[in-house]
Amino acid sequence: MPNILFSARPDAWADYEEPLRTALAEAGVTATLGPDLPEEAVDYIVYAPNGPLRDFAPFPRLKAVLSLWAGVETIAGNPSLRVPLARMVDPSLTQGMVEWVTGHALRHHLGMDAHILAKPGEWQPHTPPVAWERTVTVLGLGALGAACAQMLARIGFQVRGWSRRPRDVEGIACHHGDEGLATALHGADIAVLLLPATAATENILNAARLALLAPGAVILNPGRGTLIDDAALLAALGTGQVGHATLDVFRVEPLPADHAFWHHPRVTVTPHVAAETRAASASRCIAENVRRAEAGEPLLHLVDRGAGY
Repeated sequence: MPNILFSARPDAWADYEEPLRTALAEAGVTATLGPDLPEEAVDYIVYAPNGPLRDFAPFPRLKAVLSLWAGVETIAGNPSLRVPLARMVDPSLTQGMVEWVTGHALRHHLGMDAHILAKPGEWQPHTPPVAWERTVTVLGLGALGAACAQMLARIGFQVRGWSRRPRDVEGIACHHGDEGLATALHGADIAVLLLPATAATENILNAARLALLAPGAVILNPGRGTLIDDAALLAALGTGQVGHATLDVFRVEPLPADHAFWHHPRVTVTPHVAAETRAASASRCIAENVRRAEAGEPLLHLVDRGAGY
């Protein structure tokens, strides 16, 4: 019978205890589960980076670490972690991201702010182009990026996707590598950032690449705060090269109250709410990986530790 340590913020256990126990039972796994198991007895760790655990060396029986988060940049390079690491790929998390990206893309595509913020009596009709007259580029074609790209394509946008390595996503014009990045960004009306935070992706949207976009382009960043050169973005907003930036993630969170993003008229700040792990569906993902490990089957969603995602 495996022993599963739950390691996250103390208040998270109340949300996850019942869903995890239910999901394990439904998966046919009998286990000891809790936040206070002795280190020498732990077989699996259900892990969130905002909890207290940083050192995995004291767990001699540890078989795998199962992340509750899609992003694993804070743990992938941990030298004390010597067992497989699985990231969270949760249908609810994916759906939440699709809804956030689609909603904000349509907001800017339709020019909804002009009507929402209009003064009483202002009657300024403006017909936006239809979706297929706009190009949307999605940087990052993992589970979240591919799902968002396909939804935007179903609406009718011309969608390009980019990834570091070659990908094939149905209905999406896929590009990869440095040359492919320039092609994907060139003339895009909306750019959606859904890449992981790695050394290779830091400041990937810099001044030179912002200049490739269509004048007045919109930036949507629900990925990682390090993907954008903040100073370059502010400069592009100042010249009008970027018409608006809707940002959900930042280098420092919560975003400091005196940060320029809070006060810029063409920046929308959302407080890292684009996609949240839901306890019920995430617990089923965790339970399936425990079942697989106990049965000697390959784990789902293993992290490439070298690549960092």
